Amino acid sequence: MKKKANNVAKKIQSLFPTSHRSRSFRKKPGEVPGTAIHTGIQRMDEVLMTVHDFDETHYDVIPIKKIEKSEPYLQNKSKTWIQVRGLHDIDKLKTVWGYFNLHPLIQEDIVSTSQRPKVEVYPDEVFIVLRMLKQQETENGELNVHTEQVSLVLGHNYVLSFQESDEPIFDPVLKRLEMSTTRLRRLGPDYLAYALTDNIVDHYFYSLDVISESIEKIEEEILADPKDDQLHRIHALRRDIIYFRKSVWSLRDGINSLLRDEVSLISSEVGVFLRDVYDHIVQVLDSLETSREMVYGLYDMYMSGLSNRMNEVMKVLTIIATIFIPLTFIAGIYGMNFDPEASPLNMPELSWYFGYPFSLGMMALLTVGMVIFFRRKGWF
Repeated sequence: MKKKANNVAKKIQSLFPTSHRSRSFRKKPGEVPGTAIHTGIQRMDEVLMTVHDFDETHYDVIPIKKIEKSEPYLQNKSKTWIQVRGLHDIDKLKTVWGYFNLHPLIQEDIVSTSQRPKVEVYPDEVFIVLRMLKQQETENGELNVHTEQVSLVLGHNYVLSFQESDEPIFDPVLKRLEMSTTRLRRLGPDYLAYALTDNIVDHYFYSLDVISESIEKIEEEILADPKDDQLHRIHALRRDIIYFRKSVWSLRDGINSLLRDEVSLISSEVGVFLRDVYDHIVQVLDSLETSREMVYGLYDMYMSGLSNRMNEVMKVLTIIATIFIPLTFIAGIYGMNFDPEASPLNMPELSWYFGYPFSLGMMALLTVGMVIFFRRKGWF
């Protein structure tokens, strides 16, 4: 049964590989608080665990199968980062949670992948939920949003990270760990937690660039030729910006709580860097507000373009109708069935030899005259 459910989840993922709107799995109502149930999509075949042990003198990377293998590194004076990739195997994750004695609510939030970004302070750890967002433009010009939940647990001498896939989102941090002169190697695990958070926030700026480029592209297309598919792309872009803003806004509140409250696991030196992350988040929010206003402007521009195009069509039709009105009048006059010999007030043109070419010539002269008049007025 479990295998069948996983196959269904993979099929859904293949249909919607990157859209955040494809997430429809939720925990059942009435579950006991702290019940760990994976509510996302299985993105990996197995859970991978890697130990990053480091200080100013060394940096070691050790893949492990069981969490107990990390004990020698946790007991020395170095800093330890345990990277966990894959959230579908609850039994294996429970061994990690049990080893570090994590609170049941932390366990639940790690595998509930629809969590909003937040920061929660517990007696022995700080729990941070982040959302990794990446916008990618498809061939038809639409944006696909790849979203992934990342959870961090900061302890006294360790950091645990949990992510849904093996996407190399922390590669910049890993490269900095390889250099012995960086603050990562010198400062404590709280600085590592900051660096991981800052790395995700920095990715938001790349997403903002993609959104800005998409807005400019749609704007140019609308100015050139408004089309029906552009309206669909505008609405999709607006939904993505709203989702993006909601995620960043929640993270801003969480970082602000860390700065406002005294947290023993966060040193004053790292607090300065957290303020920088807070400033970046505020900058992202400002850019998102600007982008949202520009998207609303795109909608107005699209509707104005359609209205202008409709006005041009109506103008052409009006000109054609105006030209044919006097022609119809002439044709109607000479189309009346009056006997020219029965009435003293007859229509001499009806019995005139050149009556027919005369009426056609008069129609032609009227048409040419009206076209010249419209041209001079600049109506077409």
